Amino acid sequence: MMQRAPEKNESMKNSISRGIFAAASILVEVIWLILVFAILNHHFRILEILQRTFAVILTLSIYGTKRNTGIKYAWIMLILAFPLMGTTFFVLTYYVGGAKKMRRRYKRVDAWLMPHLKPDPETVHTFEQDHIHSANISNYIYRQSGYPVYGNTKAQFFGDAADCIRAMANTMKLANRFIFMEYHAIEDAKVWKEIHPILVQKAKEGVEVRIFYDDIGSLEFLTPQFQKRMEAEGIKCRDFNRVRPIYNIFMNNRDHRKVTVIDGRIGFTGGFNLADEYVNLKHPYGEWKDSGVMLFGEAVQNLTISFLEMWNADDPDASDLEHVEEYLPSWQQLSCSEGYVQPYADSPLDDVYIGENVYISILNRATRYAYFTTPYLIPTSELVRAFTLAAERGVDVRIITPGIPDKKLIYTVTRSYYRELIESGVRIYEFTPGFVHAKQCVSDDEIATCGTVNLDYRSFYHHFENGCLFSHCRAVREVREDFEALFQRCADVTEAYRKRDNYFKRLGLSFLRLFASLM
Repeated sequence: MMQRAPEKNESMKNSISRGIFAAASILVEVIWLILVFAILNHHFRILEILQRTFAVILTLSIYGTKRNTGIKYAWIMLILAFPLMGTTFFVLTYYVGGAKKMRRRYKRVDAWLMPHLKPDPETVHTFEQDHIHSANISNYIYRQSGYPVYGNTKAQFFGDAADCIRAMANTMKLANRFIFMEYHAIEDAKVWKEIHPILVQKAKEGVEVRIFYDDIGSLEFLTPQFQKRMEAEGIKCRDFNRVRPIYNIFMNNRDHRKVTVIDGRIGFTGGFNLADEYVNLKHPYGEWKDSGVMLFGEAVQNLTISFLEMWNADDPDASDLEHVEEYLPSWQQLSCSEGYVQPYADSPLDDVYIGENVYISILNRATRYAYFTTPYLIPTSELVRAFTLAAERGVDVRIITPGIPDKKLIYTVTRSYYRELIESGVRIYEFTPGFVHAKQCVSDDEIATCGTVNLDYRSFYHHFENGCLFSHCRAVREVREDFEALFQRCADVTEAYRKRDNYFKRLGLSFLRLFASLM
């Protein structure tokens, strides 16, 4: 493992200290608000009565909304059990802060960008004629997100993130117009030091290079000087949703997307970040399993637009919107294309849960098998129902989770769902060599996904995510082959978790699961 220089270690400490200071400041603000309300309630009895009445009305209002059932019940229990604290948190979460402001900004940016993505009627018609069930899922994605399906695209799946990053670096060397990179986490270490010189050289050659990363995701990896160094080298660089010591619920909405676009012709996505552990250069949790996909063809347009959405929504001036066509090159028919490819993105700022619903749709149409990997298994009641119904129909449903956790509390919650799924026929595997971070699924040798969406509430409802659906192409077979190899390296823990836990353990797990939707 590469050792950081002492001065860099100090910068990292300062960066992490910034996050700790912000979290402590926000906690002080919230505690102060609760204390103010508590003092007022103590001295003015009518305020306490009004506050409790408001709490009851609020819970009824929450129950009647379209929110996910698990999220509704968590808020209702919190407000009824602790009216003052629960009501304060809910009001701060949904009625105060920057989320509404960002929602308006994203709506304005999307209104300009999304019309540039135009579906090909012939491709859609052929897809529907030949594979109606897969096409229905594709149609859902387009109607709800605006990202169309393409036939003029080649998709190559990589079961090893290191191979995908290596292909990405080699392709960057050929760039002559632009390179866009968006990642939840970038670590200024070995992986980045392989990519960084290529970006610097391309910037010198006049290629437009942009880097976009999540501030919290990269907090322990990047120094405050990182952006300045990139800008000095001719690379445009921004961080998303910077941590500030002021309460703002939008800070809970992180950019979890992983996208690289090269000249608008070649794109990469998958579960990996640009950090050493993702390619097993260091082993904090044993062997790391991650995957990715490379696209060549028209479908790259979806990745380009999703990047420009985040880049411009984070910029009050949104300076790119009048020049979108420059980043969407025209295409000739590819001789190497096959099947259908559809990159898509999901946002926590709307009421459309594309990441979750794509998984549910795949399970609902599965007839023979459906395989999934996820680092965190905290499924919604709707997703649990889809898993169990598929298994009860006789579908071979399997889920692979880590053998070594990165977050022990989340891992405990993950395992708490095993028995419920197993009782319906779902088989659970744990990757014994280490940590599975890949977010991929495949069903019936017909349809597969690879992207950033975990099987948990945070991915479904709180993060900006992206994925790629591919159907009836070689990449589907490559995902299936990756699963077959992966099963050989996993422990089938289905029978081990069939036994019922004791009462007190079940009670503790139920409490954790109740608030899992708010984690």
